[in-house]
Amino acid sequence: MMRWWDRIEQILVGLLGLAALVVGVWQVAGRYIDPQLSSGWGDEVLVYLIVWAIMIVSSQLVRHDGHVRPDVVLRLLGPRAQRWLEIFNCLAALAFCGGLVWYGFQITQTGWMLDERSQTGLSFPMYIYYAALPTGSALMVARYAIRLVRYIFFFDPATMAVGQTVHDAPMDMALPGRKH
Repeated sequence: MMRWWDRIEQILVGLLGLAALVVGVWQVAGRYIDPQLSSGWGDEVLVYLIVWAIMIVSSQLVRHDGHVRPDVVLRLLGPRAQRWLEIFNCLAALAFCGGLVWYGFQITQTGWMLDERSQTGLSFPMYIYYAALPTGSALMVARYAIRLVRYIFFFDPATMAVGQTVHDAPMDMALPGRKH
């Protein structure tokens, strides 16, 4: 399941990045080679594509320990203290990302109900743009929840110390107090 999830995110971000590259090259070509090729919507679409890609790739950052966390402090602590600080970090991140999902959904819903559109000639529906926030945040909530479960129930100092990624730790480890 996790491999599919990772692969889908990676492919989607790659496609969004490729589309942004194509639009960006088209804009540059239009400006400097032949101004007739330049479009009024290119810059706007470029922003939408990049924002969506960034919000989706945020989930991968959680998976690979790429988000902000107190690394300097963690490296000074022993494995047990690292574990508890990581659990606290996951709980704080879950609360923050949960708020982003909640408020992002409200903003998206309001944009949809008001039929808000961009002010350019493209007249892009803004709720699609706004939906990047709750979508990316929901993906991060799921990743932080998985991370929290691993730190609470499947902690292994050999594979989950600072500098190693939690996704390398197996989920099928026995619960504490149980034999394999």
